[in-house]
Amino acid sequence: MEGMFSAAWFAALGSILLLDLILSGDNAILIAMACKRLPDKQKLKAMIIGCMGAVIIRVLLTLFATELLGLPYLQFIGGILLLYIAVKLLTDHGDDKAGDKQPTTLMAAVRTIIIADFIMSLDNVLSLAGVANMVPEGKWSLIICGLMISLPIVLCGAQLFLMIMKKLPGLVYVGGGILAYTAAEMMVMDRVIGVYLVEWSLIIKVVLVLMILSFGWFKNHKSCNC
Repeated sequence: MEGMFSAAWFAALGSILLLDLILSGDNAILIAMACKRLPDKQKLKAMIIGCMGAVIIRVLLTLFATELLGLPYLQFIGGILLLYIAVKLLTDHGDDKAGDKQPTTLMAAVRTIIIADFIMSLDNVLSLAGVANMVPEGKWSLIICGLMISLPIVLCGAQLFLMIMKKLPGLVYVGGGILAYTAAEMMVMDRVIGVYLVEWSLIIKVVLVLMILSFGWFKNHKSCNC
């Protein structure tokens, strides 16, 4: 019997760590964008509260991962919502000018982090649950360890991206593009509508990313009369 701390358990944990590193990048970018306009003393607090809320949501999602992802239209609707969040983050934070906009509130940033992470975690949670099922007796210990490992990865990634955005504000468009690409990927992978979109997957992703970035750039430059 393969249980907790067996060779198979550590092999599965290694796979989960690799998945966390690969899949947590867009979550880290999202958190950095959501916290960008907060006062410096509130940024870390918003990241920690948002990440803790996201971990709780991921635990709940993991309990019902298979059933949730089996629901028709769920990923397509989630993709549309994520597109909206990408646009909102771009137009809220795209081309900041001193005094042009009020700082984001702590609760608004936390709310954005939790809602968007819920949407983006649907695929991540299924991947995590799939690896954990390799060791049935240690499944929940693997899932909990995986979620705990993902928290510092996302926090460190968000801090790093935030520091880079301070030096290169235009990098917010890269973050917006990544979120738009993630949204397009979710829509294409929907179990019902995705069947009709998969043949045009690459074109749909490119078009949606360009549309979101173009709209964000136009809106930001129009509002500041650049």
